[in-house]
Amino acid sequence: MKKSYSFGTFKGDFFGGLTAGIVALPLALAFGVASGAGAAAGLYGAFALGLFAALLGGTPTQVSGPTGPMTVIFATAIVAFPGNTSAIFAVVFIAGAVQIIFGCLKVGSVVRYIPYPVISGFMSGIGVIIILLQLHPLLGAPSVSAPLESIMKLPAVLAYTDLYSLGLGCITMIIVFFTPPKVTRTVPSPLLALVVGSLLVALFDIPVAKIGEIPAGLPSLILPLFSIELLPQVITMALALAVLGSIDSLLTSVVADSITKTKHNSNKELVGQGLGNIAASLIGGLPGAGATMRTVVNIKAGGTTRVSGIIHALLLVAILLGLGPYAALIPLPVLAGILMKVGFDILDYRLLKIVRRIPRQDFAVMLAVFLITVFVDLIVAVGVGITLSSLMLTYRISKQSQINVQGVVSHQPWQNDLERSLEEETKHGIRAVSINGPFFFGTTGKMQEHISKLIGTKVVIINCLDVPFIDLSGYFALAEMISRLNDEHIKPIVVFKNGSGMRKQMIAMGYESMLGADGIQTDYNDALQLAWEYLEDDRC
Repeated sequence: MKKSYSFGTFKGDFFGGLTAGIVALPLALAFGVASGAGAAAGLYGAFALGLFAALLGGTPTQVSGPTGPMTVIFATAIVAFPGNTSAIFAVVFIAGAVQIIFGCLKVGSVVRYIPYPVISGFMSGIGVIIILLQLHPLLGAPSVSAPLESIMKLPAVLAYTDLYSLGLGCITMIIVFFTPPKVTRTVPSPLLALVVGSLLVALFDIPVAKIGEIPAGLPSLILPLFSIELLPQVITMALALAVLGSIDSLLTSVVADSITKTKHNSNKELVGQGLGNIAASLIGGLPGAGATMRTVVNIKAGGTTRVSGIIHALLLVAILLGLGPYAALIPLPVLAGILMKVGFDILDYRLLKIVRRIPRQDFAVMLAVFLITVFVDLIVAVGVGITLSSLMLTYRISKQSQINVQGVVSHQPWQNDLERSLEEETKHGIRAVSINGPFFFGTTGKMQEHISKLIGTKVVIINCLDVPFIDLSGYFALAEMISRLNDEHIKPIVVFKNGSGMRKQMIAMGYESMLGADGIQTDYNDALQLAWEYLEDDRC
C-alpha cells in the first residue's frame, strides 16, 4: 500500500474492488458448480483466497479467486475421493503449504523458467476441457466429469437437446462475447449475462435446471484429515495444484505489472496465495490463483492498492450473508454460457496465430502437452512437457557441441607453425581431442565414438579450452577416457581454461592420481611442450 493514501485512491480502490467482485460472483458460482463441490464452495474460495492474497500477497492490484485450471484439477480430486470431504480439502491445504514453501525458498523467480510451449499447451488444453465439460449443461443434459466422456456421450445428448437450455445458453454467449467494450466498462458482460438470463427464466417461467439452494451464513470449519493410504494421491494432486497455482498467479502478476508499470514481489505473492488457499481449504472453498480477467478489471476500474482486493472479498461475504437465496435461482445454462467464454479466453491465441511459423520441436511439445492435458491427465501433461522440452534443449545444445580427434590442432593462430612441425615430426604420435561447447550428458556419447581413433598414439591432449561447463556425466566420460588411455600406455594431458574452476573440480574428484601431477594444464602451449617431452622420453 502507498504511504500516502488519499480519498481519491480509496475511491478508485472501491470501484475497482466492487467491479471485480461483481465479475467474480458469476464466475465463482460457475466454477463451484463445474467442480462438483457446489456453488457455495466457489464463493467460499473466492472470499477466503481473495482476502488473504490481497492482504499478504506481493502484487497490490491482483485479485485472486477460483480459476478454470485450478477448478479442473480440484474436480479430479473430487472424483478421486468421492464423499471424502476431508481428503479433498486436504489436497488444497497441502497445496497452499507447498506454495508457502515455494515462497520461503524463493522459487518465485524459478517458476518462470518453465518452457513456454508447456504453458501454452497446458492452458489451451484447460480451455478445451472447460468447453467440452460445459457442452452438456448447455444442451440441457447432466454435467459430466471428463472430457473424453463428454465427447463419447455427445451424440446421444445432441439427439435429445433441450431447446430451452440451448437457447438460453446461446443468448448468454451472445452477451458475453459481443457486448461492446463501452458497455462492459460500466457493466461487466458476465454480470449482464447473468442478470438477463436469470430475468428471462423468471419472467417467462422457462423450464431449465438451476443452481439450487446455497447455504446462508458463513461456512463451517473442515479439518484436512485423511487416512495414510491416500497420502501418495493427495500429495501428487497437491503438488499439481501448487505448481499450477503458482504459475497462474505469477503470470497474472506480470500482466498487472505491465499495466500499472510497477514490479511485484514474486516470493511474497506465493506466500500470500498459499495462505489464501489454506484458508479456503479450512472452510470448504475452491482453490484458486491470481485471476487475470478480474485483476485487469480491477485495475481498469481504478484499483491501485490491495484495498481493492479486500473490498472484492467483502462484497462476496455480503452475498453469502444475505443474497444466497437469489443466487440459487441462477440457471445452469447461463453459467455454462459464461464458462464457455472463460474456456475460449484461456486458449493461447498468441501462439495459435503463429503456429505454422514456430520451431517444429516447440510445436511438438505444445501439441503433446495439449493432447495429454485434454485426454489423459493434467499432472502427466506437465511432467511430459517439461521432460520433452528438456530433451529438445539437450538435443539442440549437443548439436552445437563438437568433438574433433585429429593431429595436434590449433587453438590460436600463432600455434599453427609449431603444431604443423610437430605433426610432421611425430607422425601422429601426439594427437588432440578438441571439445568445443558444453560437455554434458548430451554430448558424452560423441567422446566414446572417437576413443578408438587414438589407439597407437603416444600422447593425447584433451583440449577443453572452449568448454564453458562440464556436468557430472562429462567428468565421468573424461575419467573413462583417461582410464582407457592409461590401459593402452598412452599419456593423457587435459587442458582447461585458467580460472574456469574445472581444473579444481577434476582434482577434487580425485582424477589427479589418474593423470599425474602434470596431467592437468591451463596453458595449451605448455601442454604441447610437455607432450613433446613425453614423446622424446618414450623414444629414448
